[in-house]
Amino acid sequence: MSKAALFALAFACFLQAETHSLTLRQTVELAIKQNPDIALARLDEAKVRQGIRAAHGPFTPHVTVGSGLAYSNGIPVSIGGSAPSVAQAVATQDLFNRQQSLLVAQAKEDARSSGFATANKRDEAAYRVAALYLDAERAARLSELARKDIESRQRVLAAIQAQVQEGRALPLAQKQAELAIAQARQATLDLEDQRDAAETSLAVALGYPAEDRVLPAQEERAAPPLPASPEAAIETALESNKELRQLQSQSASKQLEIRGDKAARWPRVDLVAQYTMLAKFNNYTEFYNKFQRNNEQIGMSFQVPIFAGAAIGAQVAQAEIDVDHLKLEMANARNRIAADLQQSFRDATRSQSAAEVARLDLEVAREQVSVDLAQMQEGRLPMRELEEARVMENAKWIALYEAQYTLEKARWNVLRLTGQLTEGVEQLPERQR
Repeated sequence: MSKAALFALAFACFLQAETHSLTLRQTVELAIKQNPDIALARLDEAKVRQGIRAAHGPFTPHVTVGSGLAYSNGIPVSIGGSAPSVAQAVATQDLFNRQQSLLVAQAKEDARSSGFATANKRDEAAYRVAALYLDAERAARLSELARKDIESRQRVLAAIQAQVQEGRALPLAQKQAELAIAQARQATLDLEDQRDAAETSLAVALGYPAEDRVLPAQEERAAPPLPASPEAAIETALESNKELRQLQSQSASKQLEIRGDKAARWPRVDLVAQYTMLAKFNNYTEFYNKFQRNNEQIGMSFQVPIFAGAAIGAQVAQAEIDVDHLKLEMANARNRIAADLQQSFRDATRSQSAAEVARLDLEVAREQVSVDLAQMQEGRLPMRELEEARVMENAKWIALYEAQYTLEKARWNVLRLTGQLTEGVEQLPERQR
């Protein structure tokens, strides 16, 4: 492909790309609606729910219409279980089938378990999108501060160069300043790459094309509140965690499966109705005293298992092993959720302390800049030291944003583990100011 064609293709893709500016609440709500993973989980849930109708099928009438038309030479014998006929219709329906009734109950429990799986997928996708949003927001903020840092360092470099020319500073100081600028530029490039990657991942997670970008909107947003204590958070998580509830539902489904396997020994009653139109050319009049062309039957079919074989016992044993397996999974899940919550709570508490320290550190740096500015205006402080103080202040701003980012992400993780992430999102501002 020629360079012109490649350029035209890239330009066409650029024209089709869109930029979406969204708040955190809008982003999470949009993810819940159109995230690909959630959409796939909903399709799986819909498929499982159709299993209820399939399991209930034997309790609804089944009607078949056909023909047993055949040529007879001698006594007319059965064709496929029925006398040779021009037309025949058979209707059947289960009246009492304990095993099938338990299969219906199991299908309903499986649908309930699938609902928990969808809800769990929704919460995981919502947290992942929220984390991507925070990553993109952090990278954008730090990129802006990094560019300001480069400007401040360039002014420091200019001051040092003047001092070197005047013989009041060593050339080494100039090289150190140039190195600092190069490092700041490299850090800015890294942050811009992180921002682009997060914005692209965010667009894909929201169901947009990979060429699109999702930009965090400017908004005033506080970090979500924490539960009262780690114990309260663990109690809430054990009650509402979707993974645990799904495992409990799967265990209940297996219990129904065990009961269904055992119910194979129960009797079964079916309703049967049949209509047959016989043909005159099948020699009925030659072998039977009376011939009636139209015939109807309706009644019940009783089936009583006498010997069901060893397969039932093996199926029950397999299901009981599955139940024991699920019990172990539930115990492990409870322990893992409790441990994760305790650690996440500690992380959030530590992040809160770090954010407060960063805030105070920034206040000190800003006050120092004010003092240095006043001294410079009085001629008691050189420009270089003022710009170095501004570089330090900028670094404190970066530390504060990092601390706030870590704090907010830790708190959202706590809400994810307690199953309250959706409620936390609903408390955010609806749109940007």
